[in-house]
Amino acid sequence: MTAATAAPVAAQPAAGAPGPEPEAYFAEFPIRIRELTVLRRTYVTPRMVRVTMGGPNLAGFESHQPDEHCKLVFPDPETGVTRHPWQADDGMYLDWPEPFPPTREYTIRRYDPAAQEVDLDFVVHPGGLASEWAQTVEPGQTLWLAGPRPSLVVPPEFGFLVLLADETALPAVARRLEELPDDARGVAAIEVADAGEEQDLRVPAGFSLTWLHRDGAPAGSTTLLGDFAERIELPSDTWTYVWAFAEAGCVKPVRRWARAQGIGKRQSDIGGYWKAGRTNSVQDVVADPTRQEEIAERQHE
Repeated sequence: MTAATAAPVAAQPAAGAPGPEPEAYFAEFPIRIRELTVLRRTYVTPRMVRVTMGGPNLAGFESHQPDEHCKLVFPDPETGVTRHPWQADDGMYLDWPEPFPPTREYTIRRYDPAAQEVDLDFVVHPGGLASEWAQTVEPGQTLWLAGPRPSLVVPPEFGFLVLLADETALPAVARRLEELPDDARGVAAIEVADAGEEQDLRVPAGFSLTWLHRDGAPAGSTTLLGDFAERIELPSDTWTYVWAFAEAGCVKPVRRWARAQGIGKRQSDIGGYWKAGRTNSVQDVVADPTRQEEIAERQHE
């Protein structure tokens, strides 16, 4: 792992970048609902547990981008009954029951169509509905999964990627690094509790990966990601795309830094996966209204 070098930052548009400034875009595909079976549960680190799910209902599953979100639909605490959504008449979306059932949003860490398996990684923390489920669920139990829903596609014209995350967004960064071509260029930084939470990730030769340790500071309380962003040296020969997700307050300095470099809404995806003080909002993208407004604007263009 190598830290990014502190140096002056070149603002976009990049002087030597070929062609017009590219834009990320949405790719449409149907949002489905299915009941999956838990196959196994393993600890990746002391504070990260992985649940592998599959079964015959995984047939037709789609997952194209590393940060696509799915909703896990949990049983009602009073009745134990899962009030899951159903396929809408148009076949593209879901209709949800009222009142809305208990759900949590997570990214797909791994999808293996040959093995018919999906992995979801959960941060272990107190008071979390999904976290407590992931720590206690046993093979053979089932859970309803809605999605994933389409996410932004980053075209190859972005020749340099900046990936910044805390542990809640680590699965998305890890999958993106795994799926990038060998000649991909960029920097990644992941904030975690301590060295025990580092994972052995595949990193392309043109990438640097830095682990940022809180070392006792509470999650959602540091300036580690914003400080790291200020030290990044952006190239002048290609376009840069910024992807940054963590606690909502912690990514605000990253958004300000990106805009100061001329990296706009269509050249970035920056938002909060959770908000400090809301114990049940981990992996809930509505924790960041600014990001929601930006996405809504782009979806309705």
